[in-house]
Amino acid sequence: MTPFDKLPPPAPIQQLHHYAYRAKDAEETRHFYEDILGLPLFHIIQSDIVPSTGEYCPYTHFFFRLQDGSFIAFFDLGDDEAALPSPNTPAWVNHISFRVNTVPELEAMKTRLQAEGIAVLGVTDHHIFKSIYFFDPNGVRLELTAQLADEVQMQKESSTVHARLAEWTARKQQWRAERATKPFKESG
Repeated sequence: MTPFDKLPPPAPIQQLHHYAYRAKDAEETRHFYEDILGLPLFHIIQSDIVPSTGEYCPYTHFFFRLQDGSFIAFFDLGDDEAALPSPNTPAWVNHISFRVNTVPELEAMKTRLQAEGIAVLGVTDHHIFKSIYFFDPNGVRLELTAQLADEVQMQKESSTVHARLAEWTARKQQWRAERATKPFKESG
């Protein structure tokens, strides 16, 4: 028996409620998400005290609603600073991806973004979906995707994920072992 056997089962998680990120300017961010991407500003919370910690930090927390009822949200802390990128992570790794319905919609969004002077990478073919990539005014990398695979194809893909993850874990273990046996090289 494990400690998990004594716990109630996990609650079914229905969907993403929101993802929150730091914004350097609320109005600039609103313009980008509402006017350019078409996500309506839906909710705003303003306070001088952080409810979860009790610390003093004036903020505006504002939410843009997606079609499925989930949100992308931001905090403007009033100091005109964006979040710093992670120093140990390539810029392409951390990103938020939103789905559009069709490849023509994806291509139309690329045209719209470029007309606003936003650099866009793609259309990139990932075989089961196509994507474009760009940055918001806060330096958050965004992706728009159009699904190509149907539910049957996605189920087929899903049937191999645990085996593929186990293969990746084995490769990492091999790399760790190789690094551990390499002699230390002094630089300079």
